[in-house]
Amino acid sequence: MWDRIDALYAWLTAHRTRGGHEDLLLRLLKLPEEVGEATAAVIGALGHNPRKGVSHTWQDVEAELCDIAVTALVALRMLTPDARDVFAHHLDRVTRRSLAGGTVTDATE
Repeated sequence: MWDRIDALYAWLTAHRTRGGHEDLLLRLLKLPEEVGEATAAVIGALGHNPRKGVSHTWQDVEAELCDIAVTALVALRMLTPDARDVFAHHLDRVTRRSLAGGTVTDATE
């Protein structure tokens, strides 16, 4: 997975239209865009909009959730070349904290 995240990061870097902080800001702003698309897919899968009816499937929701994850991981990679280790460490902390019922503390939290 991380090799593909690195490849996407390299591709985006090669095709960016902005530089520096503006490029990072635009990459981070892609996250709420993707969340909005997931939200629209859920509304569409439930047929909640009476004008549109059922306009999406739960598979569309799955795809949008995957887009959110990929976008977040690529943004993390933009912040640090150590994205793999940063994410693994954070996932370990969240897992320990959650599975321990919130009683585990970490000096770095």
